[in-house]
Amino acid sequence: MTRRPGRASLAGALILALGCAGAPAGAPADAERATRTAKATDQQVMVTYAAAPPAIWAQNTAEIARQYRLGFVLAWTLASLGEQCVVFEVPRGRSAREVIRRLSSDPRVSLAQAIETFTAQGTGGDPYAHFQHSSQTLRLDLAHRWATGKGVRIAVVDTGVDFDHPDLRGRVVKAQSFVDRGEKSFTSDIHGTAVTGLIAATANNDIGIVGVAPGAEIYALKACWQQQPGAREAVCNSYTLAKAVDFAILQRVQVLNFSLAGPADPLLGRLIGQALSRGIVVVAADGGTPAQGYPASYEGVLGIMGSDDLSGDPTVTAGHGSLATLAAPGVEILTTVPHGSYDFFSGSSVAAAQVSGIAALLLERNPKLTPPQLAAIIHKTARPLSPATIGEVDACAAVASLSGGGCP
Repeated sequence: MTRRPGRASLAGALILALGCAGAPAGAPADAERATRTAKATDQQVMVTYAAAPPAIWAQNTAEIARQYRLGFVLAWTLASLGEQCVVFEVPRGRSAREVIRRLSSDPRVSLAQAIETFTAQGTGGDPYAHFQHSSQTLRLDLAHRWATGKGVRIAVVDTGVDFDHPDLRGRVVKAQSFVDRGEKSFTSDIHGTAVTGLIAATANNDIGIVGVAPGAEIYALKACWQQQPGAREAVCNSYTLAKAVDFAILQRVQVLNFSLAGPADPLLGRLIGQALSRGIVVVAADGGTPAQGYPASYEGVLGIMGSDDLSGDPTVTAGHGSLATLAAPGVEILTTVPHGSYDFFSGSSVAAAQVSGIAALLLERNPKLTPPQLAAIIHKTARPLSPATIGEVDACAAVASLSGGGCP
């Protein structure tokens, strides 16, 4: 049984998971230190090798570093793909894009790409505006007659989470960081705590709020970090996300929540494809533009934009494009923040989190639902918004479609 982490067991619960990253032959003598302290830069490139013995991977890395005059940064195994991923540093004055072009045609390399940056979606609103109006819009009280997401495993790929928040105690079954020194700020991270509260805040405990799926089991996977202490904004990159998603797949989670967006990323796409092929439902925030549309735009992913349900006639929030066709409440949504507090958030991050919760409700009712089947239910039961191509999710209608009941 997985031990539920508490603040007292933080050192044991949070593992800085940099994978199997031994230094290959020919790598710099301080490669192990470089592995622990690597920071993504625009001069770094990432490659993967096909399945092979580790000695072959190490040989490839040493040869490529010499041939292309690159610095070794770090390496780790992507167990869900059976491949190894390596990050190299391109010396200043040379074009990283040109190196990627050359590496892409190297027979030793399966994939070569830049390291992209992703951002957590959404910012704050009026801290004293409305109180859980989104629950009324989603008709959660009615949906919870049939399901609470009990036992459904949801990976929150985000910043860290305050798993000792009074509304989140017992909800996080595993916490792990994939960010250098990320365990130090894990329980004080804002964005992941907010997202987790919307998904799984405890019901009927006379405290705070209730999550969309208060019975779900949360895997808090830190792949993003706050750039400034106390900031709501957070960023991630290609390899922190790759590590977290690979870990989530191996943990056999049932839902992957990405309350973040960025540019198209080949390696992240391969991992998401692997997750979908294994029956994992993937939900992602819509960034609103093609340059910020990933992974929401990946085929099979439930891309979610925020809706404004505070007016009499709900609409999609300003600034959103038409990349996604589903919406959920995304304006002034009350949720958890570190140190036992609550605040209001707006954006597609909070919208995506609520849809991940609805996915858990459906999977509790029918664990055999495939990602396409679950997506079809959510689309079919959504209420039309303006424009008519957008549907606002309805938790009650979605769950009722599997329960033989009805929603007033």
